[in-house]
Amino acid sequence: MSKILVTGGTGYIGSHTVVELFNAGYTPVIVDNLSNSNIEILNQIERIIGVRPEFHQFDLCDENKTREFIQSQPEISGLIHFAASKAVGESVADPLKYYYNNFFSLINLLNAYRETPINFVFSSSCTVYGEPDTLPVTESAPVKKATSPYGNTKQIAEEILAETATAYNNYNIIALRYFNPVGAHSSALIGELPNGVPQNLLPFITQTAIGKRERLTVFGSDYDTPDGSCIRDYIHVVDLAKAHVAAIKLLEKGNPNGKYDVFNVGTGNGYSVLEAIAAFEKASGQKLNYTFGPRREGDIIKVWGDVSKSSTQLNWSAELGIDEMMSSAWAWEKYLEENPII
Repeated sequence: MSKILVTGGTGYIGSHTVVELFNAGYTPVIVDNLSNSNIEILNQIERIIGVRPEFHQFDLCDENKTREFIQSQPEISGLIHFAASKAVGESVADPLKYYYNNFFSLINLLNAYRETPINFVFSSSCTVYGEPDTLPVTESAPVKKATSPYGNTKQIAEEILAETATAYNNYNIIALRYFNPVGAHSSALIGELPNGVPQNLLPFITQTAIGKRERLTVFGSDYDTPDGSCIRDYIHVVDLAKAHVAAIKLLEKGNPNGKYDVFNVGTGNGYSVLEAIAAFEKASGQKLNYTFGPRREGDIIKVWGDVSKSSTQLNWSAELGIDEMMSSAWAWEKYLEENPII
């Protein structure tokens, strides 16, 4: 079985991708510094797949450690790079943290593979499109000036990857531009596990419903949308994880589009914040306590993706809808209430 390195593999998307890689016949190897995840997730992954994944704890911003690790793992044929700081609001408040962590980790990995062929899947974001001119947004849409340092790191990282793939022969790279991952594994053993106050909508919804938070704040009620709240393309995290497996498979057989390519990964449907709240209330039977607050700096008004390229060329499509997203997230929150991991 091919070994696939998963950086940030104990994180939210990383842990689900480790499971789906194993299900597809790969051997995942995890590197994580646990700065925004919990070592207990390894136990949870083991409960799902029946084996404990190989795990290494260190910071990819350490150039020497990264190079030594890569040299010690010649069996690795693919790399899925999740490890990065990822909260829009925090990036506005602390941009240097984001530029340091997100660029040094990426560059160190690329340098470590300068002499070794590698299939590289990068965790990018629909934030590279900024506020799109037309919807749904396609991969050929212009990359606009980022609205946050987080978004800027994704834009610049894509430029680094594209230029690296052009300059050197040994890199085959796909950047997956995610929309908004939500939900949890059907076992309710892994899901989104934010440290401290959640930065994303759905864990704040579930924590409010379970009683961990007094109320949910909806940031902005006067946007140019049907109900005044922001619109996003929400995608189930298991579907997103399977997209990474599809990307690895495409790189293994040879991507006809060349050595660097990008794909949108979403459902192609947009839901407003208020529609997401209503969907959660329907799926869970819980009435949410929420209030409206001011707009949040860095937020896009509305974005959802054209995912036809992923369907036809990546051979991947989302299968799980908004009901499964909400019910699985609620099942995970209830599991955490009874089995506190942190």
